[in-house]
Amino acid sequence: MSLQPTLALAEDYFNPHALEMTEPGQPAIDLGHFSSPAGQLPGTYRVDIYFNDSRVDTRDVNFVEIDGALQPELTAQQLKDMGVKVEAFPALQELPATQTITQLQDYIPDAFSRFTFGTQRLDISIPQAALNAEARGYVDPSTWDQGLTAGLLNYSFSGATTSHNNRSGTDSSYYLNLRSGLNLGAWRLRNYSTYNQSNGTSNWNNVNSYAQRDIHALKGQLTLGDSSTPGDVFSSVQFRGAQLTSDDNMFPDSLKGFAPVVRGIAQSNAQVTVRQNGYIIYQTYVPAGAFAITDLYPTASSGDMEITITEADGTERRSVQPFSAVPVMLREGRLKYALTAGEYRSSASTASTPTFAQGSLIYGTPFDATLYGGLLASGKYSSGSLGIGHGFGEWGSVSADVTQAKAELRDGSKHDGQSYRVQYAKDIAATGTTFTLASYRYSTSGYYDFQEANEIDPDNFNNWRRTYNKRSRAQVNISQSLGDKGNFYVNGYQQDFWRQKGYERSVSAGYNVSHNGIHYGVDYTYSQAPAYEGRNSKDQQLSFNVQVPLEKVLPRAWASYNLNTSKQGNTTHNVGLGGTALADNNLSYNVQQRHASQGGGTSGSANASYKGALGEARAGYNYDSNSQQVNYGVQGGIVAHPYGVTFSQNQGETIALVRAPGAADAKVRNTTGVRTDSRGYAVVPYVSTYRKNRVALDSETLPDDVDMEVNTQTVIPTKGAVVLADFKTRVGSRVLMTLTYQGKPVPFGATATLVQEDGALENNGIVGAKGEVYLSGVPDQGKVNVSWGNANNQQCQANFTLPTKDAEPSIATFNAVCR
Repeated sequence: MSLQPTLALAEDYFNPHALEMTEPGQPAIDLGHFSSPAGQLPGTYRVDIYFNDSRVDTRDVNFVEIDGALQPELTAQQLKDMGVKVEAFPALQELPATQTITQLQDYIPDAFSRFTFGTQRLDISIPQAALNAEARGYVDPSTWDQGLTAGLLNYSFSGATTSHNNRSGTDSSYYLNLRSGLNLGAWRLRNYSTYNQSNGTSNWNNVNSYAQRDIHALKGQLTLGDSSTPGDVFSSVQFRGAQLTSDDNMFPDSLKGFAPVVRGIAQSNAQVTVRQNGYIIYQTYVPAGAFAITDLYPTASSGDMEITITEADGTERRSVQPFSAVPVMLREGRLKYALTAGEYRSSASTASTPTFAQGSLIYGTPFDATLYGGLLASGKYSSGSLGIGHGFGEWGSVSADVTQAKAELRDGSKHDGQSYRVQYAKDIAATGTTFTLASYRYSTSGYYDFQEANEIDPDNFNNWRRTYNKRSRAQVNISQSLGDKGNFYVNGYQQDFWRQKGYERSVSAGYNVSHNGIHYGVDYTYSQAPAYEGRNSKDQQLSFNVQVPLEKVLPRAWASYNLNTSKQGNTTHNVGLGGTALADNNLSYNVQQRHASQGGGTSGSANASYKGALGEARAGYNYDSNSQQVNYGVQGGIVAHPYGVTFSQNQGETIALVRAPGAADAKVRNTTGVRTDSRGYAVVPYVSTYRKNRVALDSETLPDDVDMEVNTQTVIPTKGAVVLADFKTRVGSRVLMTLTYQGKPVPFGATATLVQEDGALENNGIVGAKGEVYLSGVPDQGKVNVSWGNANNQQCQANFTLPTKDAEPSIATFNAVCR
């Protein structure tokens, strides 16, 4: 004999009539809409949409209840925008544009959706076979935002005043960098100007002025005015005219442009000046020891940078930082182009400024190969280039090209020559090695590039750079990770010139490691110029530093020791204390005391910088046995937009404007020092172009009288845009009102809705067991509509006036009669 168990089905159930026992005589409760198997009301919710586990959007979605679960209403067009092959499913293709579907599996086999109410997350899963073969990170061009009409100003000012013990008076120097602009629809008007004053002499330079807009159909940028040519095929030069170039950022997962890291070693509190194409593009003050400048704003896509380190005693050391593109490589089928016509520009007063036309084309072919070439034509100069790049898988990528040029110099001499170039790049993941760039170029004696042909002056023997043409050039940038044993880097550069003895060289190398929280580092630099240039033709610097955290004694602080030695100078020992302070690490400080050998004496410095919502400021004081110096600087930005004027930190090329009316001093997440101003506006200084950027406010920093349902927004800006991250806020008091109807508390579960103007963010709450309801963003006077059913006797309206008190609590409590 066997016993067969009986199948049984059970589900959770709560009898809503049990709630009526608390208030005898209270009106009947209609809680049918809460007894849904789905556990939540159908309706519209703002949710984070995840498509195959990748977050794609945050928006309002309407949900309906089907088989005990909330299912989203989606259209075929929305699925197509996510990358679904709608044309492969006839049932989807035949749907009207506005018709919604709720059961994905009825249209796409094995597809499904899942709504997690607690986190407001909607997961949509679609089989890979049903998706278009879009590149990873693809963003639909129809969602690109041209942004607001806005005026922009970025400023960076630095200065120093030095007094000397052996003479009266002071020496002053100032540097001002201005990047201003105006956005009108898709057009970006920009100006880049600098001002420099030192030892009584000053000059104002208009680096460039231009108008630019993107051309989506061509995946490119149109530039009118002053700019620079691309540096992929020919060397980049400054011009004034018109240019149409492809924009890699419009393509998913494409390589983005980069700016070089400028490294060096200062023997004292030194001024560091960076020049490109003759223009000063960066100037700052650094303490003694190794330094790295990572926030350059280059004016061209290639072109060597000249670094000048001016020590506290006035001595200068110069070196060259090479700046070139990586090997010319594109994915199969990709096309990259550039067309330029205009007048050559130079900071050299003696340079020729001929008109010219230039075109280049790069195309990715099968078998990991890339073909590229270009033509350049001017009145007395012409050149053509042809090259090929190839990917060798684990061995990296290599490109090689040859350029033929004919030039007639200003002395009437005619020249004809060739230049050969090889470039290599590779990331070796297994060993952590990165060859950012390794390249070699050789030019015959008759070869002149376009810049040399216009700037070389055979009669100017005081400046070898503008007297002789380049012969050969080698460059290598290597970074090697050693895991827990640290990392090592080396950057090397060498160049020589025809009819000139000697080499121009620069080498920087370093090793850094951390052990038990203590950081150690060794850095070395070497620079050389042709010997006849003078006593500073060769120089070597060596720096050793150690940094010890003081977390147990002084939070977010560290002690440091640094040793610097120079072949042309003495050896210095530095002991310092540095760290950060304030809740958001806004304040940085550093104090140093040093001693120099060979009679150099003692010296010291104190520096501090503050990074706030309205900009950044820094100040420093340095002294030695012969002089005292005060240096200072401010930088920031100003944005004029349709909603007013907002001050900000120094801005990048593309920014986001946060608009949260009434939400003063709210922190913008994942930023340092960025908070909304008194009106609820803030500028996020850096966002990625043609990519989804998530802008979020920290809800814990919102004022007590401000509430918002959604504290994140997604923006997709075009190049140079000022995009709006618009947060809907409710501004008003937080209240707990007790509602009565016909002498009894309003039924539990009733919905109380604040009456507002059209377009306002919906504001409602659920009534509690004794008629109490909590609402935020409530005005001093108003009314609420209350409903606990569809019948006339199941609805009422209550007028209210908030109580006035000298010291109002965070939540106002009062009673209101519903009629």
